[in-house]
Amino acid sequence: MGEPATTESRIEAPTQLEARLEQHRVELTAYCYRMLASAFDAEDAVQETLLRAWRGIDRFEGRATLRSWLYRIATNVCLDVLSGSERRARPMDLAGPQTADAQLGSPLPETTWIEPVPDGRVLAANGDPADIAVERDSIRLAFVAALQHLPPRQRAVLILREVLRWKADEVAALLETSVASVNSALQRARATLAAGNVTTADSLEPMDEAQQALLARYVDAFERYDLDSLTSLLHEDASWSMPPYELWLQTHVDIRRFCLGIGIGCRGSRLLPAVANGVPAFAQYKPAPGGGYEPWALQVLEISAGRIVGITFFLDTARLFPLFGFPSRLDG
Repeated sequence: MGEPATTESRIEAPTQLEARLEQHRVELTAYCYRMLASAFDAEDAVQETLLRAWRGIDRFEGRATLRSWLYRIATNVCLDVLSGSERRARPMDLAGPQTADAQLGSPLPETTWIEPVPDGRVLAANGDPADIAVERDSIRLAFVAALQHLPPRQRAVLILREVLRWKADEVAALLETSVASVNSALQRARATLAAGNVTTADSLEPMDEAQQALLARYVDAFERYDLDSLTSLLHEDASWSMPPYELWLQTHVDIRRFCLGIGIGCRGSRLLPAVANGVPAFAQYKPAPGGGYEPWALQVLEISAGRIVGITFFLDTARLFPLFGFPSRLDG
C-alpha cells in the first residue's frame, strides 16, 4: 500500500510535503483517468486531490498510509465529478455501424466521448515491467469504455480490487463501507464486464517485430493513400470511428468509399508516431491550403492477431496535440 505514515508528515517543510505528494501524481492520474475517461478531467481531479491534501495535511491522522489517504481523496473527487453526469462512450457504444453514404452529422459535445491519454501521464517510467503491462492493459480504450458502464462506486471498487490489487478490507476502509458490500459490488461489476466480453484478464500482445512491421506498412499505405494496401491490414470487422462524430464504419468497402469521398482531404497526410492508452498512435497532419500540413486527428490503433481491429480518429486536435506534445503545424 505504500510507505508507512508518520507524524512527521504533518510537520515537514512545505517543499518536502510537495515532493511526497507529487511522487503519487502519475498513479493517481491513471486511477482518475480510469474513473473519468478523460485525460483533462483526470488531471483536474488529481490537481484538486493534491490541493485538498495540502490544505488538509494537519487532519491526516497517520492511521493509513499517505498513499491510501490520497486515493480516498481522489475517489471522493471523482465521485463528485461523476455525480449527475452522463457516461462517456465511444461511437460504437452509441449506435451500430453506418455506411459511407450516411451523413456525417453534427459533432457531439466533448463530454460525450472517451478521450485518449498519453502513456507518460499514467504509466511509471521505471516501474516493474510486469506491473506496467497490467497497467497498460487497464488504460486501453475498450477497457476504459467498459468501465463507464459501471455505477461510479462499483467502478472504483473494480479498479481498486482488480487493477490496483487492493485488499477488500482496504477498499472498504477507503469507501467507508463493509467488506461484504465491497465484495458484492465487485461481483456485480465483474458480471457487467463479462456481459460485454471485457475482463481484467484481457491482455494486449507485446510490441514485437511483426507489429512494428505492420505499423510501418500502415504508415506507408496511409501516407501514399493506397487504400487497397491500407484495407489489407485491417481485420474484416475493423472499426473506423471519428469522435466527436457519432458515425462509424466497419466494412472495408465503406472505409474505402469514405476515404475517397468525404475523407479525400486526408490524401497526402503525414503521420508522426505516438503512444496512447498503451497502444500505437499517430498524429495525423493533412495538407494545408497554403502549404505545409495542419493537424487533423490523433489516430489510436488497436491491434490483434496481426491485424488492425480498430482505428479511432480523435479530431479535437486543438486540445489533444498540445497534450501529446505535437506541434501546431508541419512545414512542407
